[in-house]
Amino acid sequence: MLQQDSLVEYGSRRVIVTITAVLCALLEIVDTTIVNVALNDMKGNMGATLTEIGWVVTAYAIGNVIVVPMTSWLSQQFGRRNYFAASIMIFVVFSFLCGNATGIWELVLFRFCQGLGGGALLVTSQTIITESYPIEKRGMAQAIYGLGVIIGPTLGPPLGGYIVDHFSWPYIFYINIPIGIVATLLTLQFVRSPKYKLKTATRHIDFLGIALLAVAVGSLQYVLEKGHDDDWFSSNTIIILTVTAILGIFFFIWRELTYDNPIVELRVLKNGNLRVGTVLSFLLGFGLYGSTFIVPLYTQSILGWTAMDAGMLFIPSGIATALMMPVIGRIIQGGVKQQYLIGGGLLIFFLYSLWCYNILTPDTPEGAFWWPLIVRGLGLSMLFIPVTTLALSTLHGQQIGQGAAFTGMMRQLGGSFGVAVITTFLSRQNMVHRVDLVSQLDITDPKVQQRVSALQHGFMSKGFTPDRALEMAHKGLDFIVTKQSAVLSYMDAFLYIGGLFLICIPFVIFARASKKKKVDLSAGLH
Repeated sequence: MLQQDSLVEYGSRRVIVTITAVLCALLEIVDTTIVNVALNDMKGNMGATLTEIGWVVTAYAIGNVIVVPMTSWLSQQFGRRNYFAASIMIFVVFSFLCGNATGIWELVLFRFCQGLGGGALLVTSQTIITESYPIEKRGMAQAIYGLGVIIGPTLGPPLGGYIVDHFSWPYIFYINIPIGIVATLLTLQFVRSPKYKLKTATRHIDFLGIALLAVAVGSLQYVLEKGHDDDWFSSNTIIILTVTAILGIFFFIWRELTYDNPIVELRVLKNGNLRVGTVLSFLLGFGLYGSTFIVPLYTQSILGWTAMDAGMLFIPSGIATALMMPVIGRIIQGGVKQQYLIGGGLLIFFLYSLWCYNILTPDTPEGAFWWPLIVRGLGLSMLFIPVTTLALSTLHGQQIGQGAAFTGMMRQLGGSFGVAVITTFLSRQNMVHRVDLVSQLDITDPKVQQRVSALQHGFMSKGFTPDRALEMAHKGLDFIVTKQSAVLSYMDAFLYIGGLFLICIPFVIFARASKKKKVDLSAGLH
C-alpha cells in the first residue's frame, strides 16, 4: 500500500521530523493531565460541582477515544501530512476557545472537540517517527516515543501548577497556541505523506460503528458522572441513558463482528494474550490517569496547597519512570517474561495505594508523599511496555497493528472511566462518612461539649460575643466533620484502587508466554 523506505529521513531533517512528532505527541498527552491541578480553580471560578468539573477531563478522553479508530482512514483520504497539520490546528483553535469559556458545559464541549484533534496527534506521531527511521534504528525511535508517552502525564501537573500559580487557569490552554503554530509550520515543511494506493471508498468506512461507539461511551460516561447527583435510577434520564449504553455496546459489538471493515477489529480478541492485555491496558489507564487526578485534588482541597505545590509532587515519580523505562526495555529484550514484570508492577502499584491510604490525614506533611510517588513511578514503568508487548506477543501479521490499536484505545478508556468512577465514588463516600460521623456526635457527650466549649472560648478571646462565638463554634465543628469525612473518602478511594490492582494479578497467570525470546518493542508502543 505504501513504500516504507521512501519515508526514511536522514541528518537534520530526521531530527526536525522527530522533534515535531514528539512535540505534538507531548502536546496531546500533557493536555490530558495538565488540567488536574487547575480543577479546583475552575470549580470555584465557574461555580461547578466536583462531579461536573470531572467532565473537563473525561470529555477530552472521550474525544480521543472516538477519533483514534478513524485516524488511519482519514490519513489515507486526505494525506497524512494534511490530516496531521489539520489536527494540530483543530487542537490549537479549541485550546483558545477552552481558555475563553465562560461556563462549565461550554468548557466541556470545547474540551471534547480539542480531544478530537488531539487523538490524531498521538497515533499519527508514532507512525511518523517509525517510518522516518530505517528498520535497524526503529527500536531507538520507539524508545524516544515511548518515554514521552509515559512521562507526558507526569509533566502535566507541575506545568499546570506553575501556570495556575503565576498566571491563571486559562493559560494552561493558551500555552498550546504558540507551540501548535510552530508544530503546524514544521509539519507542512518537513513531514511527508506516504503514497497510498487508495482502495478504501467512503462507503466502506464503518460510520455506524463510529456512531454506536460514540453513543455507547457518551451515555455510559454520563451515567457514571451524573448518576450520584441524580439519585441514580430514580431519574428517568439515568434510566434511559443506561439502557442506551447497554444497547449501544451490544450493537457495537455485533456490528464490529459482522462488518467487513470494522473500525475496531474485535475478532482479534480470540487471542488469549490479547484478552488479558486488554484488561490490563484498561487497568493501566485507570491507575495512570486516576492517580494523577486524585492526588492534586486531595492536596489542594484538603491540605490547602497551591496548584504549583500539588503539581511538583509528581516530579519524583516522573524521574523514577524515566530512569526505569530503558532498564525495563533491556530486561524484556533479554528474554525475561512479561508476566513477571506485570505481576511485579501490579503489586508495586497496590503497595503505593496502600501507602497513600495510610499517610492521608487532614494535615499530611508534604514529605510524606515523596517516597509513595517514587514507588508509583516504578510500578508504572513495570506495566507500560510489558503490558503492551504481552498483549501482542502471540499475534502475527496485521493482527499486531489491530491489537496495538485496540489496547491503546482501551488504555484511554480506562483513564476516562477511572476519573468518572473516582469522582462518583468520592461524592458517595463523602456522604456516607459524614452521616456516620454526625451520628456519633452526641451533644450530651462530655468530650463533644468540651470541644465546643474550647472552640467557643477561642472565638470569644478574639472579641466575639458568647452567642456569636457559640454559633461559630458549631460551624467550626461542622467544618471539622466535613473535612474528616472527605479525608476518609480519599482513603477509601486509594484502598479500592489498590485492591483492584491486587485482584488483577492472577489474570496474568492465564497469559501464555511468547515463544520468541525477544519482543519487538517497536510494535508495542502504540
